[in-house]
Amino acid sequence: MNISDYILEQGFIIVPFLYVLGEMIKGIEKIPNKYIPFILLVFGIGFANALLGIGAESIIQGVLLTGVTVYGNQAVKQLNKDY
Repeated sequence: MNISDYILEQGFIIVPFLYVLGEMIKGIEKIPNKYIPFILLVFGIGFANALLGIGAESIIQGVLLTGVTVYGNQAVKQLNKDY
């Protein structure tokens, strides 16, 4: 089973954009970090709708792409931690 079985190939362009957007939002002190995944979800769904057209499939793609972005970011952080 591969992630590309679930996410459309043209959608992967959204992942780096969401990552950079998340880093930019993290720099805004007024926005708590706990809200960043939800903000990215809104943008992920919005960009998937813009890229794939409005519909249920693009909403699902937006959720999956946001999940890949947030999970990937957290996985890298956890792997780099010294315990």
